[in-house]
Amino acid sequence: MDVEVTTYYLEMRDPDELTGKSAIPEGLEVRRIEVPSPEFSRSLYVTVGKEWLWIDRLVWSGEKWKRWVDRKELVTWVAYMKGAPAGYFELVMQKDRSVEIAFFGLLPQFIGKGLGGYLLNEAIRKAWDLDASRVWVHTCTLDHPHALGNYEARGLTIVRQETHVQDITDG
Repeated sequence: MDVEVTTYYLEMRDPDELTGKSAIPEGLEVRRIEVPSPEFSRSLYVTVGKEWLWIDRLVWSGEKWKRWVDRKELVTWVAYMKGAPAGYFELVMQKDRSVEIAFFGLLPQFIGKGLGGYLLNEAIRKAWDLDASRVWVHTCTLDHPHALGNYEARGLTIVRQETHVQDITDG
């Protein structure tokens, strides 16, 4: 099925532009994945992205997932609420020293619990910790209705937007 989708590209050029949600929610812990796990990364992608039609990686083989997670440019962080995975973000270091927040999201049962703002702040802070020249992300109209507002509330600004028709059939 074809739908019209607007994609927004946002960036932050200075760590001092980061705003909002600095207090960690009670029971939340954010940990870096130190040992790449293609199966766990795939599970996070599928679970977090199902509602938002993340379909690009659904066709990836186990070998392609392994190549994705087993590289020095990728850093994955997982949020745990009282021991249960609650969300995650992937940071990808680019050759120009920019850091892309490649994927960011919460598992369905944790949406609307006040975790997204804090976790996004953590993603941006962790990106700056990688000695980034800028931090950037893209989102689109298929994402959670509050996604764009959350990015802007953290200090990211829209630098470009594109509208196109996208096939959202997952196979």
